[in-house]
Amino acid sequence: MQKHILTLIMVVLFSSTGFTQETSTYQLPPQEIIDLVDAPGTPRISIANDHSAIAFIENPGLPTLEDLAREELRLGGLRIDPLTNGRSRTSYGTGITLTDIDGQNERVVTGLPETPRINNLRWAPDSRHIAFTHTTANSIELWVLNVQNATAHKLSQQPVSEVMGSPFSWLSDSKTIIFKAIPEDRGQMPVKPLVAEGPVIQESAGRKAAVRTYQDMIRDPYDEQLFEYYAKSQLVETDLQGNQNNIGEPAVIWYFSVSPDAQYILVNQIQKPFSYIVPFTRFPQTLEVLNRQGERVHLVAEVPVSDDLPQGFGATREGPRSVTWRNDSPSTLYWVEALDGGDPDNEVDYRDQLFFLEAPFNADPVESVKLELRYGGITWGKDDFALVRENWRRTRQTITSSFNPNQSQAEKSVIFDRSTEDRYNDPGRFQTTTNEQGQSVLLTDRRGRTLYLFGQGASPEGNRPFVDEYDMRTGETTRLWRSEAPYYEYAVAMIDTRRPRVITRRESREMPPNYFIRDLRRDRISQITNLPDPFAPLSQLQSEVVHYEREDGIPLDGRLYLPPGFDSEEDDPLPTILWAYPREFKSADAAGQVSGSPYTYTRVGPTSPVMLATQGYAVLNNASFPIVGEDDKEPNDTFVEQLVANAEAAINKLVEMGVTDPHRVGVSGHSYGAFMTANLLAHSDLFAAGVARSGAFNRSLTPFGFQFEERTYWDDPEIYHRMSPFSYADIIDTPLLIIHGADDNNSGTYPMQSERLYDALRGHGATARLVMMPHEGHGYRARESALHMHWEWINWFDKYVKNK
Repeated sequence: MQKHILTLIMVVLFSSTGFTQETSTYQLPPQEIIDLVDAPGTPRISIANDHSAIAFIENPGLPTLEDLAREELRLGGLRIDPLTNGRSRTSYGTGITLTDIDGQNERVVTGLPETPRINNLRWAPDSRHIAFTHTTANSIELWVLNVQNATAHKLSQQPVSEVMGSPFSWLSDSKTIIFKAIPEDRGQMPVKPLVAEGPVIQESAGRKAAVRTYQDMIRDPYDEQLFEYYAKSQLVETDLQGNQNNIGEPAVIWYFSVSPDAQYILVNQIQKPFSYIVPFTRFPQTLEVLNRQGERVHLVAEVPVSDDLPQGFGATREGPRSVTWRNDSPSTLYWVEALDGGDPDNEVDYRDQLFFLEAPFNADPVESVKLELRYGGITWGKDDFALVRENWRRTRQTITSSFNPNQSQAEKSVIFDRSTEDRYNDPGRFQTTTNEQGQSVLLTDRRGRTLYLFGQGASPEGNRPFVDEYDMRTGETTRLWRSEAPYYEYAVAMIDTRRPRVITRRESREMPPNYFIRDLRRDRISQITNLPDPFAPLSQLQSEVVHYEREDGIPLDGRLYLPPGFDSEEDDPLPTILWAYPREFKSADAAGQVSGSPYTYTRVGPTSPVMLATQGYAVLNNASFPIVGEDDKEPNDTFVEQLVANAEAAINKLVEMGVTDPHRVGVSGHSYGAFMTANLLAHSDLFAAGVARSGAFNRSLTPFGFQFEERTYWDDPEIYHRMSPFSYADIIDTPLLIIHGADDNNSGTYPMQSERLYDALRGHGATARLVMMPHEGHGYRARESALHMHWEWINWFDKYVKNK
């Protein structure tokens, strides 16, 4: 492995040897693990809007530490690469290949830069061109690809600004693109003063602003200058020959959206003062409509800073929100406004209302449907038909309704009203297509009477994806197709409603995934890709979905992986690793529903625990760990007790199968799974060792809620104390390896969480090891980090589990 001057800092405590601190180089796991981590990525696919072609985007291997170690600014909840003026830690494609929709006529795109770093790939509405960005060492460029001759060229000499997200948009003529560029007269980056002009002061003055724990916030006036410098952009219009002109003046533009008729541009501008406690998405904003010359046509809203929202997941701000264009109309704005003051604790008949405003925007907004729950999105149809979704987190209720957008104060007709937890009765997602203006609208048959639904098809036998027809006149659904054993197959896109035909992704336990065209009427299937299988060595592992029950009768399951050739009747029980992630439920019935499919091919990410099965371990992956609170009880009221019950049920099942030695079981998880791991070691004697990756362990450091817990620390301090493994560091005597990204920016799991837990364990004489991964965020992306992580937990589990 390439050597680096960067080192890995490891703090180690063993009860037999005392405290030591090391500075170590990166280590390598066994070769079987290296080969799996280095396995080439499967290409991503992107299907043309008219279903005439497919683009395959090559995925590179893992980035190196040099990639992650580039200079990075952390401002307003963003991580910015100051050299490129884009987001840092971004994934890229390294090549593009085109085929016809049937997989024939393959052609590798030429004209790409020598070392492509492709992102933001988008088809033109007419599917004749594809625009994308290419990131160089010090800028981001806008490129365009001619689909017919498979050639690409750079479109603009002006660097693209990608700091605030989506950088460009096609217009409906398929010949014009508007993009965010770095202002040409931006000047030099602000210079940080050697001496501060004064202290940084925040004052609430009695104003209530209870927010969750965010990271990478603006901290001082210099950060404010940097944020404005890098976030400011200039809207630029260009044709496919590179002729361009500026639209309006430079501003801190969060996003922009072009009307379907390409006459107007909705622009969201971030305004001052910038907040020090919430990310930029909650800074003051101005929403305005410009014409193509950059002149303001209409001011939609001026939104103040949103740092004082009420508590709860249904909380939102007052005034217009989710402002954008109707996809089925030339230039009509729509938005929603809260009718309950944005406070989920207010008892009202209606929570939200939809409004419309048609160009030229000089009339009063038209009131449309009222929603009993919080607005969740709209799927537009054709002029007189649309679908609106609403949901309520506390009750897990979600409603999908139809309404006529042309009627003032329209009434909605409920289509689906169900629990988000009830996967068995999930009707699926209504499918969309791209209309002539390049907008997403509902896919219908030729007569406009039938919609189509794709669903995962969760069932007691596992997921069996389906395609359904929905009759818009009667509200009845008809099943067109359902995945059948021994395959796991799901629909990707409907490419023909007359026959009908869909593109599917199909796999089995023995067959790696590939794409097919399936004729639903004739029940015929033809393969259109023959993708390489980078995980062939894992096909030797034994794999099955195991089902078992918790002591209170809740059904549980998990996928068990066993080393090649293991026979429970002839071989000794194995050391076993349990990997899980707790999930909250309000219904015991929903908590017991089966997830996943028994017919999927074994594929893993670079940090997957499944690889431990190549080292002689049994691995129960994604074991069910439901945390249930029915009726007026909250799931976390008995969080610890349910964790232990879930773990006991899993271990008992594996011991009963003759797979597991009950004295040699380890537990591990990432993020909330790491939180679970430390709690299991604190409150049970079920495990010989644990590995906690990138977790939070002291809930008093996330006092205004965490995960799906709405109560604050002051509402119920006992819950926060009892759920915090940090509170029980004095009784954790099971060996615990703690791994954390040194630059973790996930809300609540900042690196100090692991450092403080390790300090507490060390102080009480526990057996613990802390590994901080340089330059890594919440997950571990660099090749060196992934390989070293495997080396760490293999050594840890070998010492304290396998060889116990």
